[in-house]
Amino acid sequence: MKNSSKTGSSSSSVVAVFWVVAILVLAISLVCVLSPTKATIWVSVSPNQYWVSEIGTNKTGSTGVSGVDEGHVVGLESVQEAAASNNGSSTDEVQMQNPVEVNNVSLEVNNVTSDVREDPREYTKLEKLELGLARARKSIQESIQVGSKASDVEYIPEGPIYRNALAFHRSYLEMEKQFKVFVYEEGEPPLFHNGPCKSIYSMEGNFIHNLELGGGLRTRDPDKAHVFFLPFSITMMVQFVYVKNSHDFSLIKQTVADYVDVIARKHPYWNRSLGADHFMLSCHDWGPVTSSYIPDMYKNSIRALCNANTSEGFNPSKDVSFPEINLRNGDTKGFIGGPSASRRPILAFFAGGLHGPIRPILLEHWENKDDDMQVHRYLRRGVSYYDMMRKSKYCICPSGYEVASPRIVEAIYSGCVPVLISDHYVLPFSDVLNWKSFSVVVPVDRIPDLKKILIGISSRQYIRMQRRGVQVRRHFEVNSPPKRFDVFYMILHSVWLRRLNVHIKD
Repeated sequence: MKNSSKTGSSSSSVVAVFWVVAILVLAISLVCVLSPTKATIWVSVSPNQYWVSEIGTNKTGSTGVSGVDEGHVVGLESVQEAAASNNGSSTDEVQMQNPVEVNNVSLEVNNVTSDVREDPREYTKLEKLELGLARARKSIQESIQVGSKASDVEYIPEGPIYRNALAFHRSYLEMEKQFKVFVYEEGEPPLFHNGPCKSIYSMEGNFIHNLELGGGLRTRDPDKAHVFFLPFSITMMVQFVYVKNSHDFSLIKQTVADYVDVIARKHPYWNRSLGADHFMLSCHDWGPVTSSYIPDMYKNSIRALCNANTSEGFNPSKDVSFPEINLRNGDTKGFIGGPSASRRPILAFFAGGLHGPIRPILLEHWENKDDDMQVHRYLRRGVSYYDMMRKSKYCICPSGYEVASPRIVEAIYSGCVPVLISDHYVLPFSDVLNWKSFSVVVPVDRIPDLKKILIGISSRQYIRMQRRGVQVRRHFEVNSPPKRFDVFYMILHSVWLRRLNVHIKD
């Protein structure tokens, strides 16, 4: 009887354990089926730190902005702030990576060799792209560690105008070797695949035109693309969609939202990353606010903007600042070049009307008050604006209502050292260029001391800055067709750097 009792008890225990295990297996299966896929975003949070946050991609097949689960990208926050902003997730979900500072953008470097599979046929197309990016990051890291220059028959970046010339050159060569951009073909001109080429917003049309012509970086195969370009022009929407003086942005908002919805429904790439490997470009003042209407674009996508204003949501770790260039005739003919540093009799020059909060302060203190400080609201008849720049040592470049100003590039073109006066402005290509080596940055509250600051710069230091400005000019020149290291390729290199900070998974 005792034996049979033990046997019955043992059988009951086995049955109970079986049902417990079965329930656990069923629960785990349901979690695996229902859990969303992930796209890992590597975001630079400081020159010395690097965080990873995962954003979920809706797996149900729903599309458009409202149909995609919201993700969380860790930005310029501390560990605690990052955890708090990540919908209450704990710091355990934010993982530390091994950072390398390259051109002021932290690039995580994978151990490439440890992840190589015996059968390369196991890699998906996306995994092959990501493996190539990992190798590029490793190559950049090695160039920093070894300190050797790469060969280049055309141009080798060097000197103090760069934050890290070796890293920039290696990164640029890696971009030329493997970076591919896919341009969505949806949309019709004039709002899409089109843009102005003869105005203060000319970089919109210039970039769209040159990218669609191809070059060596465009691909027609989206599975080979590292990034996807949304070819709309905010400037053209303002011209053809916006009702003048209505202050109603709803039509522009709806046009961009509808476009994203169309490409999300037709293609899998937007929903795969929630837009993290997509980029838009705008030089119009309304570019930043337009992108904010699409939450995933504002939060995840690479936004290339002239008005790179951090107080309006510009995020240097994922967004790109590029220069505002006023091509009145569609090209730079006659605008580039000027006398040497020793043949510039005027200390400083500015001419421009009241526009924004900074210029009234400048004009109040310096308009027509000092022969050395040629500050004017309007130039006299017959006096050439560009001739005045060529005669001046320093060209004052205050922000208007928006932070960007075409005067910065005009100064560089004419060989005049830019004097930058702005708040919250992330300067173009500042992940690569060391602006302090070829320009003077003056806080707004130091405008009354402007002359004192400029005459306090020694002749030797001024000559160095002026010559560096001539050297850096190639990165701001507009060419047709584009040339290596010019403004078109510098914009793409900035996008390339941000893509190196993003890891997309199937």
